[in-house]
Amino acid sequence: MSVGSVGDEVLGERQAPQQSLGTAAARNLASTTKSAPQMQEITSRWLLRTLPWVETKGGAYRVNRRLSHAVGDGRVTFVQTGERVAVIPSELGELPALRGYEDEAALGELAARCTQRAYAAGEVIAVAGTSADRVHLLAHGRVERIGEGPYGDEAVLGVLADGAYFGEDALLSGDATWEWTARAATACTVLELTRADVTALAARAGSLASHLAEVAGRPEPPVNGYGEAAIDVSAGHVGEAVVPHTFVDYEPAPREYELSLAQTVLKVHTRVADLYNHPMDQTEHQLRLTVEALRERQEHELVNNKEFGLLANCDYGQRIQPHDGVPGPDDLDELLSRRRDSKLFLAHPKAIAAIGRELNRRGLVPDTVDMGGTRIQTWRGVPILPCDKIPVTAAGTSSILCMRTGESDQGVVGLHQTGLPDEVEPGLSVRFMGIDEQAITSYLVTAYYSAAVLVPDALGVLENVEISRRH
Repeated sequence: MSVGSVGDEVLGERQAPQQSLGTAAARNLASTTKSAPQMQEITSRWLLRTLPWVETKGGAYRVNRRLSHAVGDGRVTFVQTGERVAVIPSELGELPALRGYEDEAALGELAARCTQRAYAAGEVIAVAGTSADRVHLLAHGRVERIGEGPYGDEAVLGVLADGAYFGEDALLSGDATWEWTARAATACTVLELTRADVTALAARAGSLASHLAEVAGRPEPPVNGYGEAAIDVSAGHVGEAVVPHTFVDYEPAPREYELSLAQTVLKVHTRVADLYNHPMDQTEHQLRLTVEALRERQEHELVNNKEFGLLANCDYGQRIQPHDGVPGPDDLDELLSRRRDSKLFLAHPKAIAAIGRELNRRGLVPDTVDMGGTRIQTWRGVPILPCDKIPVTAAGTSSILCMRTGESDQGVVGLHQTGLPDEVEPGLSVRFMGIDEQAITSYLVTAYYSAAVLVPDALGVLENVEISRRH
């Protein structure tokens, strides 16, 4: 190759000289177009949008109900150490025979007498018609209640899950028999407490013996199908029949819901507020995003708070288990059948996807409804609203809520108080707290809220639904 050709090749690779102002330098003289500050945490918050809100003056809301007679229909809590499971002694008070019994030493001994058993899926735990001599405490797993259908075939009467118990009548009566067959639907861990163990302890502990005798001799109060004190009514009589006398009794100590709060102190430096305030108000956008975060926390508390949250306050009689693990149309129908005039389902988006997969597998196409410009999937005309505040466990299970709403319908209501000092939204205030010696302005941002379930059947929960299973 000649020297001249090499020189031409080098010149050809050289960059041409710049002939105009570059974009990087030009941007120093240009104004940029900016968006308002964005925030990924903001969700649709359907629960806050659809829940009817009741004005709560005085900061408390009292739910007066007709008198109900508790029959020990709660759940039992366990502690686990490795493969060993033990019942918390005080939790034995959930059993009807031990309700109201408070001798901690005796309860501790009864808890120690519980025997742990493991059952494989499909194994029968108790057989209908046989003698019942023990109560079973279900620590983990799912148990099917099997009965005989109207035409002699097998029928699933219900499903029990973690924390449930069955066979409680055996602790009081030696003549108790199983009315249905208990069969493990999955691998189960069960604690068993026999009547013989209870009787042996009662022979030594006078307080237990007297308590059991009192419970056994106590007449069952007349109640309706919901456990409420019965109202005596006569119908269909002729002539001069004696009309029964009655009255409606109320709960002597009705529950009161006090307004809870979510709160934070927003700090903005005066230099930022003074000098960097155009074209967007820094304080305004700081407050806007803080309020959004507060509303997100409010919805989380309405679902998960242990005192007033919907998951914790659902009556145990309104909690059901899925028939096949995955949330199918049969389970949604079961939820709807337990209450009148259901207004909405509430489910985690992953649970809604699981519902969709199951409907697709069965060839079902659900209807949709327009809610605020958004097409929402429905089941039987009831919208299924997303709520990412509903927990999803590490095992891939979640819950689906179904509720009737509104004070006039004896449903679920939200509680708040409006007219607060420095209120910027209903039930939410932003109060100026002053400027400190470091020239930092402080604002106290507070939201007051709670929720109340007016009657037990206003809220139901489908628990332990599998949202990760693929058929």
